[in-house]
Amino acid sequence: MVQKAKILLVDDRPENLLALEAILSALDQTLVRASSGEEALKALLTDDFAVILLDVQMPGMDGFETAAHIKRRERTRDIPIIFLTAINHGPHHTFRGYAAGAVDYISKPFDPWVLRAKVSVFVELYMKNCKLREQAALLRLQLEGDGQAGSRHEREPAGLLAELSARLAAVEEQAEALSKQLDDESADAAAVATAAHLERKLTGLRRALDALEPGTGEGASVLPAPS
Repeated sequence: MVQKAKILLVDDRPENLLALEAILSALDQTLVRASSGEEALKALLTDDFAVILLDVQMPGMDGFETAAHIKRRERTRDIPIIFLTAINHGPHHTFRGYAAGAVDYISKPFDPWVLRAKVSVFVELYMKNCKLREQAALLRLQLEGDGQAGSRHEREPAGLLAELSARLAAVEEQAEALSKQLDDESADAAAVATAAHLERKLTGLRRALDALEPGTGEGASVLPAPS
């Protein structure tokens, strides 16, 4: 069974959470509610999330402060955050959202189709990263198990490594094509930030795979830890 991704919805108004659930239910992923920044941080202590939809205007700890806490934690700093706000105070307000670590900033009322499409991109990226981590872990176990098995098994780890590298290369090509499409002044800032986030993830995975090549001496210690 394919593991579903978790999406964290943070808003102090129950009707807004209900609306978000209605919009995102078509993605068939696990939607987790949080009615405050504190509740969101508590959920992030135990669960992994593909993306966070975070309301800016909340009593007590607002969205900007919540995002700052998320970005300070090593476990959660790389989770994409999409800010949702009913008030648009202009470019300075939007810049504050990106400075707080958001990958996107959407003003209400928003187009449900657009929001669903944006979230689906991060869900797909999360699922691909999970798959690559699983394959890397399998390769690590194979290398450890065959380390003392002799030449009879030497070709098997090399084959797994080559297959994993080829799959990563395919994703790298897609990311490069996306970056070229966004390489102009009219590109959407959120799309550029998303592409940069993807490139950082892929660079880390490629570094881990390169370190597994025979003769590096690095081994499993450089494999990316689950986020």
